[in-house]
Amino acid sequence: MNAHESITAAIRAANARGEPALVAYLTAGFPSRERFLEDLRQVAEGADVVEIGVPFSDPMADGVTIQRSSRVALSQGVSLGWILGELERMTPRPRAPLLLMSYLNPLLAFGADRLAETARRAGVGGFIVPDLPFDEGEPMRAAFAARGLALVRMVTPVTQPERLRRICADSQGFVYAVTMTGTTGKHVAVPQEVTQYLDAVRALSPVPVCAGFGIRGREQLERLRGHVDGVVIGSALVETLERGADPAAWLRGLRNAER
Repeated sequence: MNAHESITAAIRAANARGEPALVAYLTAGFPSRERFLEDLRQVAEGADVVEIGVPFSDPMADGVTIQRSSRVALSQGVSLGWILGELERMTPRPRAPLLLMSYLNPLLAFGADRLAETARRAGVGGFIVPDLPFDEGEPMRAAFAARGLALVRMVTPVTQPERLRRICADSQGFVYAVTMTGTTGKHVAVPQEVTQYLDAVRALSPVPVCAGFGIRGREQLERLRGHVDGVVIGSALVETLERGADPAAWLRGLRNAER
C-alpha cells in the first residue's frame, strides 16, 4: 500500500466504525521542541491521521493560535530539516498516518526530489501546501507521486465548479474542504450553505473529503456528520497542548460525544 493510500484507508476505517475521521493538527516543536515526539505520540493515539505543521514566519492561512505556535517553534530553532530528522529517528512509529502541512517556501528551499525521498524515509505519507497554486503544482506533485506520497489538495466555498472537479480528481489521501473564506481558528457555525457546499465536494471526489478551518467542538462534528468523511482539528488542539492537557484524552472526548 502506498503512503497516500494508507491515509485514505485510515479515514475509511473510521467511517466503517460509524464515525467521521479525526485529522489532528499540531505545530512541530510547540509548545516545546523537546516534547515534540511525545506530543506527536499522544496526538496519534486519539487521531486517525496526524497533520504536522511546519512553522513558518508568514502563515497567511492561519489565525492567531497557529501564528503564535509557529513563532514559538521558530524561536526554538525548529525547521523542516529538523522535523524530518526527528521523524526518521522516531521508534516506534505512530499507528496513524502522518502528513506535513507546510507553506511552499520551505519546501522549495529543501528541493522537491530531496524532500520527497527524505519524507518517505521519515514515514511521512504526504503534504498539504496551502499556498501552492493548483496550476503550478505539477513538479511537486510528480516528485511526491514517484515515492507514493500524497499531495492533499484544498478547495474552498468559492472554488468554481469546473476547477473544483479538477482539484478533486487530482487530490490524493483526501480533499481538504475549507469551510470558510478567512483564516483558521475562528468558530464556524456550519450553516446550511456550508453543508451544501461540502455535499457538492463529496459528490465529485473519488477520495474522502475532510472539512477544516474553525472546527472546534462537538456541536460542529454533529452538524457535519453525513456531509464529510472527516474533520481537521487544528487550533483547538494546539490550544489543548498549550495549556498542558492530554491531547489524546481531548480527542477521545470528541469521539465519545458522537456515540
